[in-house]
Amino acid sequence: MSAITYLAQRLAGDHAVLLAYSGGLDSTVLLHQLVQLRQRCPTLQLRTIHIHHGLSSHADSWVAHCQQQCERWQVPLVVEKVCLDPRDGGIEAAARRARYQMFDRHIQPGEVLLTAQHLDDQCETLLLALKRGSGPAGLAAMPEDHQPGAYRHLRPLLHYSRAQLAQWATQHQLSWVDDESNQDPRYDRNFLRLQVIPLLRQRWPHFSAAAGRSAALCGEQEQLLDELLAESLAALTAADGSLHFTPLLTMSEARRAALLRRWIASQQGSMPSRDALQRLWQEVICSREDAAPRLRLGQAEIRRFRDRLWWLPLMTSLRDQHLPWSAPWQPLTLPDNLGQLVQATLGITLAKPQPGQQVSVRFQAQGRYHIQGRAGSRPLKKIWQELAIPPWQRERTPLIFYDDLLIAAVGVFITREGMPHAAEAGWTICWQKENNRQWGEQ
Repeated sequence: MSAITYLAQRLAGDHAVLLAYSGGLDSTVLLHQLVQLRQRCPTLQLRTIHIHHGLSSHADSWVAHCQQQCERWQVPLVVEKVCLDPRDGGIEAAARRARYQMFDRHIQPGEVLLTAQHLDDQCETLLLALKRGSGPAGLAAMPEDHQPGAYRHLRPLLHYSRAQLAQWATQHQLSWVDDESNQDPRYDRNFLRLQVIPLLRQRWPHFSAAAGRSAALCGEQEQLLDELLAESLAALTAADGSLHFTPLLTMSEARRAALLRRWIASQQGSMPSRDALQRLWQEVICSREDAAPRLRLGQAEIRRFRDRLWWLPLMTSLRDQHLPWSAPWQPLTLPDNLGQLVQATLGITLAKPQPGQQVSVRFQAQGRYHIQGRAGSRPLKKIWQELAIPPWQRERTPLIFYDDLLIAAVGVFITREGMPHAAEAGWTICWQKENNRQWGEQ
């Protein structure tokens, strides 16, 4: 079967493609094949995206090359510059995260994302997974066809070696760019590519193909487990994505770990190591009931509240924030994209501040308070607990103060001092969040 026919079969039923185009050999070959396929199927809509990492002094010239090639083949090109933070996992992982964030941003409804990883890349990925001590999910390496979120991601070159791609490029007189960093053995993937895999191939010429088959078999086993555990996972997962972990206490360690991995994957988290899963079990799930444990995994963290696990983005601490809100109380912008507090007709209605009282918004308080609808006063921590407010929401709920007197937690409670007197009208405050949801109704 020809490469173009195979590509047409993989894209059967799809009419729009976004190709990740670096300008290197692999993506140049795939772009050329897509252009040829478009000649056969004129309805195919083809776009490319190039990620400018800024890591090489040649990066600008690579952009120019990609622009010239796309103009020649009449393919629209988007160029995006990214800033990398190598502190979490190193520069390679940071570059990969940045690329896929841009793919997520630019993919359009109905488009398929194509990337140009090939058989040798798959072999390297499998060996890297072995180095990390990965299980079947990691050893499955890169799937040829999967659905990471709202779109389909296809890697149609996984069955072709780099040598076959080079032969295609030579036959069709293609030009491409070479990234000099690919020759630096300090990077793990380059070390395998330059020093380890050539030695393995001297002994076993078909080593990469065999590794690709092993990855595919591991992928099949993972798919089977996905199907077998889907019903159990759905029963444990609430509509808000939190996981009811109490039933895990009676399960075998293997089944428990498999369900936790799949729950993390459903939250778009990277696959945790065995050590991370053990820490999740021991330090979070099995911690004492009154603890507020958390475990960081990449750019997110898992936190427990009562009998559920929550997958949350890393949050900036707001404990020291003190926001003055002066008359005439124009909309107050809250920190960290929490939205605004505004005067409105719907929301919480409070007693108006007395002349000379300073209104402010804070995110922490201590002491005992008497809140609306409850008899007697109680510590604020106890109030949060009785109202079933998770710790991370407590830390991000605007608290309205008159001078140093707590008046209300917006959307949660009003203190006795904040209740408007019957003889006078109060003022109504609405919390307008960034996602347009409004909080404040009691």
